[in-house]
Amino acid sequence: MTTNETLFFRDAWPFERLSKSLMPDVMEKTKASRRIRIWSAACSSGQEPYSLAMTLAEMGSVLDGWQVEIVATDISDGMLARAEAGRYSLFEVSRGLPDYMLRKYFVPESDGWRVKDELREMVDFRNYNLLDDPYTSGMGSFDVIFCRNVLIYFDEATRKRVFTGLSKIMRPWGYLCLGGAETVVGISDAFRVLTGERGLFGLAR
Repeated sequence: MTTNETLFFRDAWPFERLSKSLMPDVMEKTKASRRIRIWSAACSSGQEPYSLAMTLAEMGSVLDGWQVEIVATDISDGMLARAEAGRYSLFEVSRGLPDYMLRKYFVPESDGWRVKDELREMVDFRNYNLLDDPYTSGMGSFDVIFCRNVLIYFDEATRKRVFTGLSKIMRPWGYLCLGGAETVVGISDAFRVLTGERGLFGLAR
């Protein structure tokens, strides 16, 4: 099953949390390697991973000397091709994208806007099925996983299967960010609710 509904900075708060609390905490945990990996699962046409890239770019010199990798996956080759092209209509850029970011990170074209090369180069797009086992699929491990607004389309058994896979590749200090209508509660004991952090979950201790 696939769903292509997406927009830039959807719900806003996850991206604010990323820059204000998640990244500082992860940077403290990874200061020896200075390497951070973020996964945007079921990325559709790319608005979420580019929103993540813009969020990191806005952090500025704080990330100097750090290697931050954004991996964006989707099951649809067509959606991945759109995402990699980084071209969006006037309607698409009007949904959630602040005007100053549009002018800072996009180039105007005759029929819309295109993501600047430096932003596109921050994202590694890959074909991946969430129902596969990420541990055996060469995905590597991640400090932050965005898996938002896709699990609502799965039944409970499938959600549990996905959560089990995600738990295998999330680092011990990592964060799982779900959509506003999604939760691990009552479905998986691999994750725990983070007190005071809406929509954010950590690995069960």
